Amino acid sequence: MPKDQEIDSGFLPPAANAKAIALKFVLLIGIVSLFADMTYEGARSVTGPYLAVLGASGTAVGIVAGFGELIGYGLRLVSGFISDRTGRYWAITITGYVVNMLAVTLLALAGSWQMAAVLMIAERAGKAIRNPPRDAMLSHATQTMGRGWVFGLHEALDQIGAVFGPLVVTGVLYFNGSYRSSFAVLLVPALLALAVLVGARLLYPRPRDLETILPEIEAEKYPGRFWLYILAACLIGAGYVDFPLIAYHFEKSAIVSDHLIPVFYATAMGVDALAALVLGSLFDRKGIAVLILATVLAALFAPLVFLADTYSALVGMALWGLGMGAQESIMRAVIVGMIPANRRASAYGTFNASFGWFWFLGSALMGLLYDISVTAVILTSLALQLGSVPVLIWVRKTSP
Repeated sequence: MPKDQEIDSGFLPPAANAKAIALKFVLLIGIVSLFADMTYEGARSVTGPYLAVLGASGTAVGIVAGFGELIGYGLRLVSGFISDRTGRYWAITITGYVVNMLAVTLLALAGSWQMAAVLMIAERAGKAIRNPPRDAMLSHATQTMGRGWVFGLHEALDQIGAVFGPLVVTGVLYFNGSYRSSFAVLLVPALLALAVLVGARLLYPRPRDLETILPEIEAEKYPGRFWLYILAACLIGAGYVDFPLIAYHFEKSAIVSDHLIPVFYATAMGVDALAALVLGSLFDRKGIAVLILATVLAALFAPLVFLADTYSALVGMALWGLGMGAQESIMRAVIVGMIPANRRASAYGTFNASFGWFWFLGSALMGLLYDISVTAVILTSLALQLGSVPVLIWVRKTSP
């Protein structure tokens, strides 16, 4: 078969170049995520105040944020199922990114808090639509590059955008002072994200061909260890305290000055990016034991951020970032070894929907407990996160 025809049909050249081709694909998707995170994380850093300026109440802000997260995780179940059923991974991924990106920039034109709320929820829905098929496509590169390294590299690039997006918005507000101008400026990284995404689609029309060894015939049901793994992930998600509650505690207790709270968050995001790379590399050599260790270490953030002084709180935020890096990299990598390629989008959708619901329930529980006792928050957070460790050990023992 001629070389150009080989590329057009989506087939890879022999093994020598397979790793380089897979790396290029992962980098392209990572750059898409970098620009996308600049867009929506930049917007999310000011959507609360923006709703307030438009006249929304505190209750409305809380409901919009919570409902958006529920949609953002619950819809992934549907998106993953449809992706595997239709095989249209690229089409669904691109649709999700378009909705995700345009919803952010249209916030500049919102004339009421109700319209802004609709756009905020649409942004979460767009992210839900595109994540399962995107992760399924990324999983095909793991055969030559390693599961941990693929998702670790992707998460690191993702978090670079998460750091720079809020900084861009901060700069616009400093010089212009307008939330609308901030959203308008975010159109630039939004368009860059979509442009790189289209380029990746043209270069890699069939990402599944990156996985040269064909998967086994699809089983009727997910393996039992997959559901055990979801249970462990749900315990971690329920026990993880959302940053808004941590920031609320910092301000209320005066442990951290107001102007330093964003710095603490940026520190956590930086650790997240670095941890994703390191943990991803270690995962490819040591397996799920790395996730167990990361879970134990990350669980210690709770007493440090809620009971200690400023410097200990900073260490606690670093551990919080370590946990986030593990959740966004090696947690996704584990699934590749459990599920055949033709069911991974559905598996990611099921995993993310379950994790998101328990994250939401855990966040609500932590908020209620905080009004009763900070100690109760710490103990509950530790108990839930560390409770996942025996389950993860069992998953490790039952894995091939």
